[in-house]
Amino acid sequence: MKQEDKKEAADVRRQEEENLEACGQMTLDQGPGPGKIHLLSIIGEVEGHENAPGTSKTTKYDHVLPMLASIEDDRNIAGLLVLLNTSGGDVDAGLAIAEMIASLSIPTVSLVLGGSHSIGVPLAVSTDYSFIVPTGTMMVHPVRMSGMVIGASQTYEYFEMIQDRILNFIAGHSSIAYDQIKRLMLNTEMLTRDLGTVLVGEEAVRQGLIDAVGGIRDALNKLRQMIKEGKNKL
Repeated sequence: MKQEDKKEAADVRRQEEENLEACGQMTLDQGPGPGKIHLLSIIGEVEGHENAPGTSKTTKYDHVLPMLASIEDDRNIAGLLVLLNTSGGDVDAGLAIAEMIASLSIPTVSLVLGGSHSIGVPLAVSTDYSFIVPTGTMMVHPVRMSGMVIGASQTYEYFEMIQDRILNFIAGHSSIAYDQIKRLMLNTEMLTRDLGTVLVGEEAVRQGLIDAVGGIRDALNKLRQMIKEGKNKL
C-alpha cells in the first residue's frame, strides 16, 4: 500500500472514531454485498434546542440532521441501520430526525434495543422496516410539557395539535391505525402516574407498531436483502 493510501485510510478511521464518539455513528463496510451500511445510534435523550444536563446521555439532533443529509448525498452508502435505546426527548427534534430518515432514498432498517419511548416511537417506525428485541419496550403516552403553561383553551388545542402530528406520523409509517395508537396513548389502566401504554417485544409487533421481533443479525440481513433487491425509495 502506498504511503498516501495508508494516510488516507488512517484519516478515514480517525474520522469514523470521532463520529462514533461524538454522534454514535459509524460506517460498516466489512459485510457481504455491495455498498456500505451507515450505523446511527439514537441513545438516551433526544436533545433539542436546549442542552441537556452534562450527566445525561443524549443524541443531539443538530449533529444527526447534517449527517443524514451527508448520507443521502454519498453514493457509497447503500443503506442505513438505526439502533434505538431512548427515553424520548424534544418532540420537534425527534420528529425532524424521523422525517429525515423517512425521506432518505436508500433502504433503512431500525432495531429497538432496551426501549424506544415517547418521541422514540416515531423514530423507530420512520424506517422502511423495523425490528424489536424480545425484551425491548415501546412506551406511547400523551405529550408532556415543562415550564410555564397558560391555563387557556388554546393551550389544550396546542397540545392536541402536537399529539396529532405524532399520531399521524406513526400511523403513516407503520401498520397500526390512527385510532388504535391514540387509544394506546390515552390508556388509563397501565401506568400508575400517567396515561399511556408500554408494549414489550412481540406485543409491539401484534399491535402493528413494529414489523418483526429480531436482533442485530436479523436487522443487518434484512437491510442487506433490501439493498440487494434494489429497494430504493422514489
